[in-house]
Amino acid sequence: MNIESQSHSSTDTEGPGGADQRPGRGVYLLPNLITTASMFSGFYAIVAAIDGNFSRAAMAIFVAMVCDGLDGRIARWTNTQSAFGKEYDSLADMVSFGVTPSIVAYQWGVERIAEYGQQWGRFGWLASFFYAVCAAFRLARFNVREAKDKRYFEGLPSPSAAGCVAGMIWVLSEFQVTGLPKLILCFVVTATMGALMVSKFSYWSGKTLNLRGKVPWASLALVPLGYVIFVAYGPAETLLTIFGVYAASAPLVWVWRKLRRKRRDSVA
Repeated sequence: MNIESQSHSSTDTEGPGGADQRPGRGVYLLPNLITTASMFSGFYAIVAAIDGNFSRAAMAIFVAMVCDGLDGRIARWTNTQSAFGKEYDSLADMVSFGVTPSIVAYQWGVERIAEYGQQWGRFGWLASFFYAVCAAFRLARFNVREAKDKRYFEGLPSPSAAGCVAGMIWVLSEFQVTGLPKLILCFVVTATMGALMVSKFSYWSGKTLNLRGKVPWASLALVPLGYVIFVAYGPAETLLTIFGVYAASAPLVWVWRKLRRKRRDSVA
């Protein structure tokens, strides 16, 4: 559910940027090579969707997420942060997690939904465009606004939103889902992910998670269990569940806090 990573600097900016802000004649190869791989995966997903290979398109989006999660970390580990890397990563994110999911969703459903009437076709087109615009707003806001609390993101991170859209289309493609209600659901989910990206809901960033720390022995049993669920339940269904739960977590917490506060006020 990544985790809009990609704060590659102490100022919490996206991309393998941060420490070295001075312009130079060259760029660091390794982190920007991985960023390029992320953008390539997003571009491949578009091509695959145009060719009608929607399962491959969804897989490519998840590959882009893995690359996006690596570039900033490698930049920090190798001390190769740069202003160029930061900006390049942000542009790559817009391609892989903004434009790509909207086009894949459009290709998957608009042709089918248009069969039910011109108005439904316009609805799908607008929902896809709305997602792309919201992703651009989300990335721009992330780049220019200092985080108040490093533990949380403001709004759903764009890779997580892309994971929800990609997981949904992957599942629907494998089961060859048809029918107007299910097509409408696809575009409602796409538009909802766009709205969550520009919302003010607080999403856990995962930055407080210490992967180098010790854990109880019993916790290790969860690792093979996770692998078993992933294989038995299916990667498409598992990934959709993970990213769907993450996307719904912040609104549900907000509602729960509102209800608890209302109950407390009524008792007082």
